[in-house]
Amino acid sequence: MEFHSEKQQITVAIDALKTKGLTLGLVPTMGALHEGHLQLVKKAIDDNDKVVVSIFINPTQFDNKEDLENYPRTLENDMNLLKTVSKDKIIVYAPTVDDIYEGKAVSQSFDFDGLEFEMEGRFRDGHFDGVGTIVKRFFDIVKPHNAYFGEKDFQQLQIIKKLVEKLHIPIHVVGCKIHRETSGLAMSSRNTRLKPAYKKAAPFIYKTLTTAKKRFGTKSANNVLKWVEKQFAKHDLLELEYFIIADVKTLKPVKRKSNKKTYRAFIAVYADDIRLIDNIALN
Repeated sequence: MEFHSEKQQITVAIDALKTKGLTLGLVPTMGALHEGHLQLVKKAIDDNDKVVVSIFINPTQFDNKEDLENYPRTLENDMNLLKTVSKDKIIVYAPTVDDIYEGKAVSQSFDFDGLEFEMEGRFRDGHFDGVGTIVKRFFDIVKPHNAYFGEKDFQQLQIIKKLVEKLHIPIHVVGCKIHRETSGLAMSSRNTRLKPAYKKAAPFIYKTLTTAKKRFGTKSANNVLKWVEKQFAKHDLLELEYFIIADVKTLKPVKRKSNKKTYRAFIAVYADDIRLIDNIALN
């Protein structure tokens, strides 16, 4: 499997592919790969001649230093997992912070038409400036035809689509469905850090979302919101940070349902010190 850790190396490799007229996909990751990531890679391989999988823990999108320090770093295992998908169609790009940021690991400021101020933006200061900065950097380096992101981070997906639209970047952004464990828990690199009792409790998040979806068919958004809050208030281990029903285009919380709009429920929960997010389409 082709591997590069320097921008100069991968630029040469990509130029050679482009000269041959090959199509290129990009799957940006922060490593600690799991089956959810592999599904993105498989989709990218189906759509493109070659796929770049970036593995980079981006410091500028962490508002919590401890979270950054504790984030799992498993490059060797990540490489082995990717080999099970393909040994010849994948190019791994695992740069250093200096290689990406050239000694200045700071975020650009972006205007995402207000998408950045909802949900995660309210609770993670500067997070989406960090996301926008690193994604734009990888787009500039790799110059893919298509880029793949999971719907588990649905707000991030919408923001990246907005980035491409506003900066007129000639890349097709593809959203891929959430991949779940058999328990229903959305796959995440953070799941490996859950203590046994919290891992056992965590599927309650998706169970609550699916019931909220059913209630949304007959109840008001506010009724569903209060019901979800009550469920978590009674839970011994899981602490609700937020539950929001939002318009998928604006990501603004719904005040009154409309048959002309599409809604999604978003949730963030603490399982001990591990923060888990999930979402579900409602209509």
